[in-house]
Amino acid sequence: MILEYLAFDFFANPSKRVYWLYIISSFILAILYFYITKKSSKAILSSKLWLHPSAKLDYIYFFLANIVNIILIIPLVLSAKSVALFTNKFLYENFGFFESINLSFTQITVLYTIAIFVFSDFTRYWLHRFLHTIPFLWEFHKVHHSAKVLTPITFYRVHPVENFLFALRYAFSVGLLTGVFIYFFGAKINIYMVLGVNILVFITSIFGSNLRHSHVPFAYFSFIEKWFLSPKQHQIHHDRKNFNKNYGGYIAIWDRVFGTLKLSKDVKVLKFGLRKNQMQDYNSIKNLYFRPFINLIKKGKIYEKISFSNNISTSKSISK
Repeated sequence: MILEYLAFDFFANPSKRVYWLYIISSFILAILYFYITKKSSKAILSSKLWLHPSAKLDYIYFFLANIVNIILIIPLVLSAKSVALFTNKFLYENFGFFESINLSFTQITVLYTIAIFVFSDFTRYWLHRFLHTIPFLWEFHKVHHSAKVLTPITFYRVHPVENFLFALRYAFSVGLLTGVFIYFFGAKINIYMVLGVNILVFITSIFGSNLRHSHVPFAYFSFIEKWFLSPKQHQIHHDRKNFNKNYGGYIAIWDRVFGTLKLSKDVKVLKFGLRKNQMQDYNSIKNLYFRPFINLIKKGKIYEKISFSNNISTSKSISK
């Protein structure tokens, strides 16, 4: 059971980013990209990338992070089912019985499939943005952005605190929407799936999701990138000068509406990782787990010193 969670399940489970079919499809897209653009593919085939210290750290962290998730995160997270039941009960108790909207099973399924995908992406955008803009949360999200090179496994370089927040986001977004749908449409809701995965998630996954964390600058046409985020647009987000751009998961509309969209054509050179003076703080497994807490403690002490100094200055001014 543990081994299944540690690695094999991730490559054999269609709901995981590194499912073998998604890896193969991304590899094929990478070949097509280099063939069409006639750019050299030596860089992404080099051992300097795949055996880079940052990449090797990702491989180790990948295994350990899953143990932590099993022991600490999964037992603490509220299920989407519980949220759905609470939402439905709340609506019923406060607004009374609602006669189901008369739509066919197919119409409801299409609507629910799209709604789940869109609303989940919307909540992902805002949580991701908060991870960058709220100083407390940024200390944990730094772990992900500390990767000097990007491989598909970098997707899992996520601190347990961030994992917990994203698990809660999923439970509340899916549970809330499901509860609302049950209230308005009854219990006949369903999702169009491929291999047990929302068909829209499957499509976005098979069309290069693993290239998002890679050195293959696979971009779409600009008019498409205003609606759907390309792999290169997420790579731009990992560029140290563009951390505040392209927060979205798959849909670019949120970034466009809230002013954080950056198109691929606007960025030519990408430099991944944090500032040079910060990178040494994230060069080991121990640092990836504990550096956020150390930084927060240091900031707390600095804040206390500033507050103390301000109080002393205020006291002196009053005494004068």
